[in-house]
Amino acid sequence: MTNTSLSLYHIVRKSTLTENAPLLIMMHGYGSDENDLFSFSSELPEELFIISVRAPYPMPPYGNAWYAINFDEVQGKWNDNEQAKQSRDLMANFIDEAIAEYPVNKNNVTLLGFSQGSILSYAVALTYPEKVKNIIALSGYVNKDILPEDINTRDYSNLDFYCSHGSVDQVIPVDWARQTSPFLNSLHIKNQYSEFPVGHGVAPQNFYEFKEWLGKRI
Repeated sequence: MTNTSLSLYHIVRKSTLTENAPLLIMMHGYGSDENDLFSFSSELPEELFIISVRAPYPMPPYGNAWYAINFDEVQGKWNDNEQAKQSRDLMANFIDEAIAEYPVNKNNVTLLGFSQGSILSYAVALTYPEKVKNIIALSGYVNKDILPEDINTRDYSNLDFYCSHGSVDQVIPVDWARQTSPFLNSLHIKNQYSEFPVGHGVAPQNFYEFKEWLGKRI
């Protein structure tokens, strides 16, 4: 892919379909990269065309971020919401570029994000609902500061969310995640929320649940 805004990405697996393949785009967490987390992709439905994207902000000596987090702030941490909005818009452009470049179905795009990637996946879907269909949001939450102001007047009827969190997550409090389903319900968006007795990670039963969820929607 040439002239892409997010220049570093990895085709995890091509689809068994030669055209109109469902597209799955993976978004890693803070301080990681496009090679992390997604070893389970080999167990996902074989018709999926899977791309993993590297976040745009490098974090020397290793890893990348979708936006900066300042951990020295009085309240524990502070998000650079302007960087987050830029990453949100870069992802929206990347979706268009991937659809133009590869034999995928523009009407069957799934975002799968973990942690900070999950937070971004909410923002992309709620800002550009016409570009995505399914969202798998793992160990994240909705950051309302990076959503459009006219959110209550938008049409989200095509979106469907699978959201999950660890009940003992030490990085992102589970109470933040528990606000997700009521928020999506208020916008009349289809969603499922699950909790698992783990920390900041994806339990095996979590993987099998969202795998089944996704299999019914592609």
